[in-house]
Amino acid sequence: MGHRLSRIYTRTGDDGSTGLGDGRRVAKNDLRVAAFGDADELNSALGLLLAQPDLPGDLRAALQRIQHDLFNLGGELCMPGVAIIQSQDVLRLESELDALNADLPPLRDFILPGGGMAAAQCHLARTICRRCERSVITLHQREPLRADLLQYLNRLSDLLFVMARVLARASGHGEVLWQARPPVAAD
Repeated sequence: MGHRLSRIYTRTGDDGSTGLGDGRRVAKNDLRVAAFGDADELNSALGLLLAQPDLPGDLRAALQRIQHDLFNLGGELCMPGVAIIQSQDVLRLESELDALNADLPPLRDFILPGGGMAAAQCHLARTICRRCERSVITLHQREPLRADLLQYLNRLSDLLFVMARVLARASGHGEVLWQARPPVAAD
């Protein structure tokens, strides 16, 4: 582990730049910084979800592991050339996804975000995950990244969708189904 800050402000970013883990300085709006910033925001959204007192234990444990993974993913994005997220992390998400989805009825309608506080927070985390995935893909188009990063975020958004379904059902609120409106011809 590298040097840890003993004070929070360093003044080194006052010019609009920030340091990467490899020592390079880049603009704070650099694609790489945006990508690990989105991963950090997603991690914070999961922290908010984990603050829910009635979260089932299996989901709580999975989300806590995911928080560590996301910190590692952000670290990998911050340190070009370093591999932290591995294929077994993707496989673990797939296994958790399959186990949770097995007890849910098949989808017949689109589901709107909602279904109780925890489910709604999980849906919010899912949408932040999708944004993080878009940021990482944008960076990947400029600087090729390892497939494990892209796969991890794609599986995670799917897992968060299924977790939201589980949480909506567990809360007693149930899933909020989209009520389609028939299309009309545009003027």
